[in-house]
Amino acid sequence: MTNTSATGGYLVPSTPAPADDEALQVIFQGLVGGVTGIVGDLVRPRWQKLPPPEPSIDTSWCAIGVTDSEPDDGAAILHHSAGDGSDEMQRHETLFVIASFYGPAASQNAALLRDGLALPQNREAIRAQGIAFVEIERAVLAPSLVNQQWRRHVDVRMTFRRQVTRTYPVLNLLSAGGDIASDPASTTPWTTE
Repeated sequence: MTNTSATGGYLVPSTPAPADDEALQVIFQGLVGGVTGIVGDLVRPRWQKLPPPEPSIDTSWCAIGVTDSEPDDGAAILHHSAGDGSDEMQRHETLFVIASFYGPAASQNAALLRDGLALPQNREAIRAQGIAFVEIERAVLAPSLVNQQWRRHVDVRMTFRRQVTRTYPVLNLLSAGGDIASDPASTTPWTTE
């Protein structure tokens, strides 16, 4: 059983958490795959517990991951008096995502992502998840030498914003009381419902 403001102690949200970790990864995988046309498991999470074998040098694919999140200072707290009452915490955060494209079409896929994100229809799926596209930075060619072969590798960094909303069981204040002191010798008690 979770605490409420009436029981004291720590409060945990009473609503589901926003997409994070693996669920957030899936949102961005779908975005990159949908905009570039790279299919199936060729858009992969950048960090995996058990990484699959890397595709051949002749295969175009992408590794994607959220590298950083930067919350805004000072969350807004709104009290809702319906029912027993609750507090809604709202905070905006910036998400930084890097997409690394590999294979013979690495630069082409990076350009497809850049240009595809300019179309509002291509951003609808992430907007439905409460995520807004902010910008995509220039593509950086960073080839690497693996087993005596140069592998094409293009990195693209993207910035997104979202609002995180959590509801906490902070109950309505039903009554209060106290004393008003107009000078040290005289106090007036008060109560309110």
